[in-house]
Amino acid sequence: MSALRVLACLSLVGLLGLAGCTVNRPTQLYQLDAGATPVPTRDNGIAVLLGPVQLADYLQRESMVQRQADGILNLSTEARWAGSLETNVSQLLVRQLSSSLDTTRLALFPEQPGFTPQVQVMLTISRLDSGPKEPAVLDARWRLLDQKGALRDSRVFHEEEKHDGSLQDQVRAQSELLRRLAGQLAQDVRPVAVAAEQPAAPRKPAAAAEQAAKPKEEGPKMPLVVPIHNNAEVFRF
Repeated sequence: MSALRVLACLSLVGLLGLAGCTVNRPTQLYQLDAGATPVPTRDNGIAVLLGPVQLADYLQRESMVQRQADGILNLSTEARWAGSLETNVSQLLVRQLSSSLDTTRLALFPEQPGFTPQVQVMLTISRLDSGPKEPAVLDARWRLLDQKGALRDSRVFHEEEKHDGSLQDQVRAQSELLRRLAGQLAQDVRPVAVAAEQPAAPRKPAAAAEQAAKPKEEGPKMPLVVPIHNNAEVFRF
């Protein structure tokens, strides 16, 4: 084979390799980070059931969503979530709540067998995104139910966090927003759980209570009859 033909083959291989690198650029995988959280020490702390946790439909995808200045949402070609974003969010919140409340008695919905929660947190996240020039934004709302399923508290949550525009710092900003959400959740959960631990005051039967509240009715007073003895029997009233 002539030197010219060898050079042509090598050039063709190089071009094909360069084209392959351009088409198959490596995709970066990201996870939301709970940060350094203290490990809970109480195994008899507050019992909390987290869930259902619902993410907006546009977040339920592998690619990271990028919000542009005009509000348009694009799917990143360079970044993907390492696994389910909903699972990542749920696990981060469980870890943060466990640390903030200092309890190991937390479970994710659906309820685990043998686990009786004092508080159930029903959480909906309607927005969790950012962009190269847009801050990270988190919009959420939750409802807190007691052991009997009665609504005890609810809240609408909104927070923003700035970043430097890189994908790595966007993930950091979104993680920070979720940590703030967990902190507010812990503040709301604690009083509901404390109320569940307090024994209910004994209730008196309704009939007995009404009878005790009513004053005793006295019958009509009869005039005192005093007999006067004289020639005629007369009664004075």
